[in-house]
Amino acid sequence: MERKKLQGYTLMYLKILVGCIIYSASFRFFIYPNDVVLGGVVGVATIINYLTDLPVGIMTIVFNIPLFIFSWKQFGLKFIIASLVAMLVSSGLMDLLEAVPFVVTTDPLLASTFGGAIKGVGLGLIYSTTATVGGTDIIAKFLRRKYQHINFSTFILAMDVVIFLIFALLFGKLDSAMYSAICMFITSQVVDIVLYGAVNSKVCYVITDESAAVKEAITGKLHRGVTYIHGEGAWSGQQKNIILCVIKRNQIVELKKLVREIDEKAFMIVSDSREVFGKGFTHIDDEN
Repeated sequence: MERKKLQGYTLMYLKILVGCIIYSASFRFFIYPNDVVLGGVVGVATIINYLTDLPVGIMTIVFNIPLFIFSWKQFGLKFIIASLVAMLVSSGLMDLLEAVPFVVTTDPLLASTFGGAIKGVGLGLIYSTTATVGGTDIIAKFLRRKYQHINFSTFILAMDVVIFLIFALLFGKLDSAMYSAICMFITSQVVDIVLYGAVNSKVCYVITDESAAVKEAITGKLHRGVTYIHGEGAWSGQQKNIILCVIKRNQIVELKKLVREIDEKAFMIVSDSREVFGKGFTHIDDEN
């Protein structure tokens, strides 16, 4: 058990290290040289760097330390230690990589697009360990506890937008603020992909008077399981079996065809599913 626990911690901190390297490289070789500002504490540190020439990494650490001291009792020692390591390593690398005379591109759009994507990969690896790089992530956790009806991502977005606006107004760089918004959007999408994988499954509800025939078609031709949900038409009062099934994205066209052939009047709802665990999909791993 101890050996397994040690392996788990080793893998966790290895992910954090790799994530920090990728994140810091995206900042130093794509984002910063093209006047694209990040959100959060790094964004505030970047603004101060523009005003005073103080190192971004050091300023990020300075602003983060009080947040960690204030929050360590709230979120647990394991989270705080992992996040502190991620923050210190990523901030230190941001300043160390400044000594490398290398810039991938001087096109702000390319820098926002590819820099945002690479940053998303780095942050996704860090977030997958349940750690963060501090800053507005910690502030958002506090706000989320008080205002539970507002999404965590909404708090992050609001704080990032404020930083972008301050940057644009202080330096008159409206274009940079817009490029920053592009970078932020791409980063959030890539983080979701790293954490949850690409959307490759669909959840389907089929409401039909021919539920038995549709069920046989799905299980026999698509080789997917189905579940009956017992429902009742609010207007007609008729009892119905609503079919629930989860299928691969490339099977959706065939499912529509099957349902249409059996019952043209069927009502069908299709939505994306980020994660599906069970036979035929992803195996459930309790430790992840």
